[in-house]
Parts: sequence; C-alpha cells; structure tokens
Amino acid sequence: MRTGSITRKTEETDIAVSVNLDGTGTYKVETGIGFLDHMIEQFSRHSLIDIECRVKGDLHVDQHHTTEDSAIALGQAISQALGDKKGITRYGHTYSPMDEALSRVALDISGRPVLIWKASFTQPRLGEMDTELFEHWFQSISQAAGITLHIESLYGSNNHHIIEGIYKGFARAMRAAITIDPRKADAVPSTKGILGG
Repeated sequence: MRTGSITRKTEETDIAVSVNLDGTGTYKVETGIGFLDHMIEQFSRHSLIDIECRVKGDLHVDQHHTTEDSAIALGQAISQALGDKKGITRYGHTYSPMDEALSRVALDISGRPVLIWKASFTQPRLGEMDTELFEHWFQSISQAAGITLHIESLYGSNNHHIIEGIYKGFARAMRAAITIDPRKADAVPSTKGILGG
C-alpha cells in the first residue's frame, strides 16, 4: 500500500494528514472551513485517494494559514506515499464539466513544482471561504508534492461550479498520474532515472 502520514504543528496550525493512494476515495476532513472541507472531500472521492485531514488553525485571524498548511501537509503526504515514484503513469489530464462550467487540468508529477492558474471568480467568498485562497491552495499543494500543474477555467458563470469542477478535474488527473503502469512497474518514468532531486 502506498501511504503517507504527516503531522505539522506551528504557532498558526496543528495538522494531521494521512493518505492512501490505493484507496477507494474515503475521507474524513475537518479543517474548520466548511467549503474547503467540501473541496478536499471532492478531491478524495474522485481521485480514489483515501484522505484523513484534521486541521486546527488560527481562524480567528483569517483563513490563510489553515488553507495553505492543509495543502502543504496533504502534498507532503502524497509525496511520501509516492516514494521513488517507480511505475507511476506520471502524467494526467482531464476536461471537467460542472453544469455550465468547464475546466481543464493537466499535470506532471515531475518533482518540478509549477502552478499555471487561469481562473477567476466574480464574488469574494463561497460559503465562508475567501475565493482568492483557491489559487494559493493549489500553489501550496503543487510545491509540497512536486507537481507541475496547469489549471484553466475555460468558461462558466456559477462560482461554485467553477471551483468544484477544478477540484474534480485535479482529482481525475491525479488519479491517472498516480496509477501504476504494469508494463513499467519497476522503473521510474524518466530517462534520468529519477523524478525531482
């Protein structure tokens, strides 16, 4: 089983995250931000990565630290679970429709973290979550997991649909990228022989 577990405690957040890349998409998520919980749950369900994520953050200040640190810990746990990355498909991409909204996500588990973000929102909050934090969440998980990540909202009018489509697209692209290719299960998918490092 490819599993990872991260605990992270700072003056701003206290986090415990565990993942199972070979799971069935079960989750238990408690960040203190309802909409963020919903998005991480969507990521788990559609990637088939089992996720437990508990965060106690300084929400009396704002949501920034909780959002950022949840993504860092989740990315670190995924990276830990991937290990030397032998046998993974490495690449994943998807078009993700959500009613009137359509998003495109493409990624490479390359060890070279980059986020290209082309999405915007017409309202400052969804539920109680600041919409400006969505880009930062993806930036943080990209950095922590070592993912080259391209995210684009092609069109859409409903802000909830736009971001939910993005999270589901990210999930489906990750599901493809972490899948073991049985033809090369003993090899790192790179002519260099390593990914990252």
